[in-house]
Order: sequence, then C-alpha cells, then structure tokens
Amino acid sequence: MTSLRFRTGGADDAAKVASLHADSWRRHYRGAYADSFLDGDVVADRRSVWSSRLAVPGDNVTVVAEYDSELAGFVHVVFDADERWGSLVDNLHVVHGRQRTGMGAALLTRAAAAVTERATGASMYLWVLEQNTAAQRFYRALGGTCVEKAAVPAPGGVPARLNGAPDMLRIAWSDTSLLGQPTGH
Repeated sequence: MTSLRFRTGGADDAAKVASLHADSWRRHYRGAYADSFLDGDVVADRRSVWSSRLAVPGDNVTVVAEYDSELAGFVHVVFDADERWGSLVDNLHVVHGRQRTGMGAALLTRAAAAVTERATGASMYLWVLEQNTAAQRFYRALGGTCVEKAAVPAPGGVPARLNGAPDMLRIAWSDTSLLGQPTGH
C-alpha cells in the first residue's frame, strides 16, 4: 500500500531537500544558469543553503511531501517577505517522476494554508524563470497572475553562475483563498 504524507521539514531533511533542489535546477534552469555551475557541485551549494534554513525555524516554513517514506517534493515559504506582495514561496520542487500528479498543487495549497495561518496578510507570490513556461502555466492554472518581470539574481551572488542575463516573472495571489481559482490569463 502506498502512502502520501505532508509534514513540516526540519534539519534532518536538509540533504534530501538539497538533492531534489539541485536536480530540479539541473533539469529546469539550464540556459539561465551556467552549465559549469549546474554540472559542478550544485548539491553541496544547496546543502549549505538548506542546512542553514532548516536548522533554525523563523518566519518561514518548509513543508515536505513523502511518498512511501521517500521525499517527493517540498515547498518553502517566507512569511511577510514583501510589504506589497506578502509571503514568498521561495522554492517549490517536485521529484521528476512525481510531476503532473497533483503533488505541486497540493504543496502550493499547503503553502497558502500556512500563509493564512501565520502571515500578517493573505497575499503570496513567487518568482519563476521566464524560460520555464510549463511552471508559468501551472501557476496560472492555480490562479496566479504575472505582475512583474525582473532580472534573475546570480545564485549565491556569483555572476559567473548565470548564463547571460535571464529574466524572471513574479506570479502573485492577492489572497491565498483564491489559490486554485483560474484567472483566465
């Protein structure tokens, strides 16, 4: 019997979350991020980030999804990150073999619930690479609206990790209760 479970992530999840994050970047960020960065030790880079994030709880939450006790995806939310746009969905990644199964929508729904429960406002947003049109369609199907375009910041502040000058789009939900309601965009 298979089982799906969602729970709050902790320090013990850092290595698995970092590995999934790195795999997702390698699959979806090619062209925006430099091949030398993606083909290098991006797992160690992400492990450093996630070890730090998950070690000390703060104004954020990471929800992990486990399928048959294996990491299937995660979402990380920073509460009240922006005065205008609200809480930031800083990362949402699903294991490649579990994409298009509803896992991403379930994680985003849990992010919205966390925002409703813990943030001062009901709005939520995320950034998506302009080249990642599949993710944009996914977010729009869940009611997100593209509200802004900006330059992608260099990972870790190292410009050589970027390939040229890629752009990203801010996708926003003015009210997390609207998540899942198509906008018609």
